Amino acid sequence: MPRISKEEWKVYKNVFDKFTIHTLFKLISQGHFDGLHGPHKIGKESNIYLAEKDKRFVIVKIYRLETCNFNKMYSYIRSDPRYIGLQKKRRKIIFAWVQREYRNLLKAREVINVPTPYVFLNNVLVMEMIGDSGPALMIKDHVPSNTKLFFNLTIDSIRRLYKAGLIHADLSEFNILNYHEKPYFIDFSQGTSVNDSWAEELLKRDIGNVCRFFAKWGIKKDPDKLIKDVVV
Repeated sequence: MPRISKEEWKVYKNVFDKFTIHTLFKLISQGHFDGLHGPHKIGKESNIYLAEKDKRFVIVKIYRLETCNFNKMYSYIRSDPRYIGLQKKRRKIIFAWVQREYRNLLKAREVINVPTPYVFLNNVLVMEMIGDSGPALMIKDHVPSNTKLFFNLTIDSIRRLYKAGLIHADLSEFNILNYHEKPYFIDFSQGTSVNDSWAEELLKRDIGNVCRFFAKWGIKKDPDKLIKDVVV
């Protein structure tokens, strides 16, 4: 088991609650990564960190136990038929949320470009870093050189995902990476089954967000027509 220095303990203690610290140390002791670097991204519900593993980087996504809006999480997950009967208790919901992202990524990677998930434990998810020397940029920060081709690839990814039984449910220019001019979908915690009672509405929102972004670059498409093509 790797030794944790007093300095590392102090750093972690100033950032995370005790439960999360023990979860991180358990993942470190199991060899999933060696230690965290500074935060890469601070989200509404989670923090994204880079961590080293065998001289490369991995992504460590940590959901905040005390400040997560678990009521909002529950409102999304309760309509997913895979989680019917989930108790409305903070930690149970957050842990199920992490598990759902892991499961969604495993399924999605069979048909589209997504980060490979490695392991999850409690409120922590470890996954592949998409990028070379650092994380690839979101399309809002790295507009594709061929926007028409990239748009078509993105819609095709939505179609493939749907045929595999999943809807991303939170797709936008913030959750699509441009890596070597190919779309990579990230942030799958809201991803749900096509049998979700809100499936049609969520798919419509995903496609609408994609069309809205690419319209800025001259790609004018009717979201309603695209939805019909996706669900065929």
